[in-house]
Amino acid sequence: MLLLITLAVIVVAYANGANANFKGVASLFGSGTTSYRTAVNWAALTTAAGCVAAMSMTVGLLKAFSGKGLVPDALIAQPLFLFAVAAGAGATGLLATRIGFPVSTTHMLTGALLGAGWIAGGVDLDKLWDSFIKPLLLSPVLAVLAGSVIYLVLKTLRLAPAHRTRTLDALHFLSAGAVCFARGVNDTPKMAALLLGVGWLHGSTGMILIAVAMAAGGLVSARQVAETLAHKITGMNPGQGFAANLATAVLVTTASIHGLPVSTTHVSVGALLGIGITTRQAKWRTVIPVLAAWVITLPLSAVVAGCLFTLGRHLF
Repeated sequence: MLLLITLAVIVVAYANGANANFKGVASLFGSGTTSYRTAVNWAALTTAAGCVAAMSMTVGLLKAFSGKGLVPDALIAQPLFLFAVAAGAGATGLLATRIGFPVSTTHMLTGALLGAGWIAGGVDLDKLWDSFIKPLLLSPVLAVLAGSVIYLVLKTLRLAPAHRTRTLDALHFLSAGAVCFARGVNDTPKMAALLLGVGWLHGSTGMILIAVAMAAGGLVSARQVAETLAHKITGMNPGQGFAANLATAVLVTTASIHGLPVSTTHVSVGALLGIGITTRQAKWRTVIPVLAAWVITLPLSAVVAGCLFTLGRHLF
């Protein structure tokens, strides 16, 4: 069972990398600043750096996604519960990536904790609302506003031109790297928390394993989600892409420092959408299905995790 838990967490991390690594560099590719391959390599490198930094920066998230306080304490170290949560989130993430929808690993892990926890013995609904649902609902709204406001400010200051310059390219790459770094810091402890019950993978060892799996997922399987993020949410020029990255990096880094489980997906897509609304280039035919996928992923992962936990109780 410990081996199954570890493999399931690796699947979650791989799906996370495939679905989410490109979110920070989508504007580089979408605005024509660089090629897909350069963008995906930059994403892998800077996300890995964030994973390493997460070892000392995100104790709050590590505790939150271990399930402590959300489900009975007896479940936190129960192998079947950990496996059901990891497998439920991983299966949902792989399905979304295969379809090409940028979805939230935070949503999937929260849903899996909720589904397996509910079947196993109950969930603290107050903890669920305060520590999980509230920040997840608030973050995309803040991202839309931040994306729009930051773009308008940068445009007024002539720091977000429609054409490429050497300075803008450098700032654009740095801001994309900052988003990926922030995502690595925010997402790694959410998955590493599932390994707390696996005695030989405590702390930094588990986070390094997750960092490798995330990098592999992003390098090998990111193309479909990359096309959606780069070309199907909104049209963008280099200045607009830089503004979206800046807004995303600020919000996700702030949330990570305060231990808030926001979704990088919601923040990055929200920032792009905020700019798209401001410039009237938002592509609603894609945006609406993506928003629908965000609603579906939490209950879907909850159902899968709950079914796996129920099945496991009968088999073991």
